Amino acid sequence: MLALSRAALVAAIALTLAACSGGSTGDDASSLTLTDTWAKAADEGMTAAFGTVENAADRDITITAARSDAASAVELHEVVDDVMRQVDGGFTVPAGGSLALEPGGLHLMFMGIPQPIAPGDEVTVTLTLSDGSELDFTAVAKDFAGANEDYDGGMNMETGSAAASAEAEA
Repeated sequence: MLALSRAALVAAIALTLAACSGGSTGDDASSLTLTDTWAKAADEGMTAAFGTVENAADRDITITAARSDAASAVELHEVVDDVMRQVDGGFTVPAGGSLALEPGGLHLMFMGIPQPIAPGDEVTVTLTLSDGSELDFTAVAKDFAGANEDYDGGMNMETGSAAASAEAEA
């Protein structure tokens, strides 16, 4: 009887911890699907990930952050007048709709890649949603000649350096 009580207590504690931990499941995370995901291959500096996010829920869902072991930081970005900038407030995926993450538009910006990302490499990305849930996806890297916009007028995506951007503008 005592062993059964201890087992019940351990199970109750485990369920409580699981409920509080957030993790990779949640209402919002289970409503999103990512398709056509890919990342731009890069040797150094910065790169980006793209794809289509589909929302099966009857409410808007907001992506508030992203992270990946393939970069020291991942930011939510947009391109306006050929200049990239960080998006405040996240990406909203409309209820029953989709959101395109694409070169020259909204994308996930990988800053400070610690090692080259070669064509064919798989990059794992974790999205954080406004309800605290998380969603993992994998993007396969490929060669892509575009997406070399300036970052806030001072950094070139290809190299991640201000000097390369200034030379490209000259």
